[in-house]
Amino acid sequence: MAGTFTNWSGSLSFTPAEYAEPADEEEVRALVRRARESGLTVRPVGSGHSSSPLVRTDGILVSLDRHAGVVTGDGDRATVRGGTRLRALGEGLYDAGLAMDNLGDVDYQSIAGATATGTHGTGLGFGNLSTQLTGVRLVTGTGETLDIDPEHHPELLPAARLSLGALGIVTRVTLDVQPRYELRRRSWCAHVDWTLDHLAELQHTNRNMDFYWYPRSDRTQIRVLNRTDEAGGVPAWDGARTPAGPARENRVGPTHRTIPRHRELRFEEIEYMLPSEAFPACFAEVRRRIRDRHRRVAGWRVLVRTIAPDDIWLSNAYGRPTTTIACLQNTSLPYEEYFRDMEAVFRQYGGRPHWGKKHWLTARELRPLYPRWDDFRAVRRRLDPDGVFLTPDLARLLEEG
Repeated sequence: MAGTFTNWSGSLSFTPAEYAEPADEEEVRALVRRARESGLTVRPVGSGHSSSPLVRTDGILVSLDRHAGVVTGDGDRATVRGGTRLRALGEGLYDAGLAMDNLGDVDYQSIAGATATGTHGTGLGFGNLSTQLTGVRLVTGTGETLDIDPEHHPELLPAARLSLGALGIVTRVTLDVQPRYELRRRSWCAHVDWTLDHLAELQHTNRNMDFYWYPRSDRTQIRVLNRTDEAGGVPAWDGARTPAGPARENRVGPTHRTIPRHRELRFEEIEYMLPSEAFPACFAEVRRRIRDRHRRVAGWRVLVRTIAPDDIWLSNAYGRPTTTIACLQNTSLPYEEYFRDMEAVFRQYGGRPHWGKKHWLTARELRPLYPRWDDFRAVRRRLDPDGVFLTPDLARLLEEG
């Protein structure tokens, strides 16, 4: 009997029948074949940073922590083992003179887990991390190794780049990379109305831009990042809405040390991806709803970011420029009533939930949001015909309704 698994925020706990840490691909294949023969489900787990129950199983929980590291990295491609944490990946690429195109707000996750759930950063010109994958190697539900890339089964790549761990255990990925570079990161505070008035300018004149809104004070913390060899824009201040003082931060460093933010406080989070044209009306309703219903419990902050459109079947930025709204709540505070109310607002404006964060949608509600939904399900059934990776939680997301 394995011990109890608890995720990063503490909101998800379960006890699998077995916990496994295979050291290589052959051990992964053997484990999947054994599970298939014995009727056990298998779920891969990375850092446990997700707060959705994608990893929950009463069968075998599989960590690839022992199957990690950069395999090759030169030119514009890098091949990486699935268990590699993003922080270690950044250092490994840096040592090889390389860098990823973009990163998310945290770097605890494994590369397989981050791309399987659509982890993203911010910037009008940047897709989620899954868009950086040019190849995926996985062990399917029959225990076979399958390479998916432009030369091998290219028709499966739009499914494999973001798969929720439903197609197999991702043991290796190939990434688009570029020569390493440095970013300047600046942040300052402003009134939310000033931020919204200048939002389009800030987004279009900076490589990366996001902001936190603090509902109780109506202040924001704005963050912009630009390559040190490129200029970035900061709009002129205007009177009463001028930021209250000098920049809070102005520093330079390589990508992997500059984009992610250090986290000590643990939190729960719901994040929805909205068509960008719906953002102004949706954010206005979020502000009204928090003011009228949740001001006492909305004890923390709301994060706004952007994602470029892509063609990945289960990507929540599929086919449209996307603006995201994330509500964060300290783990010591209640969140469900607040988050469910925000979810109702997000759904009203065509939002799609982040796969790795809190939401309450099932296949019935999700299917209309994704034009290639049925294509993904057909690939899942082809690669995992016996449902080795299909737990009840995953079935509720993909197969019911």
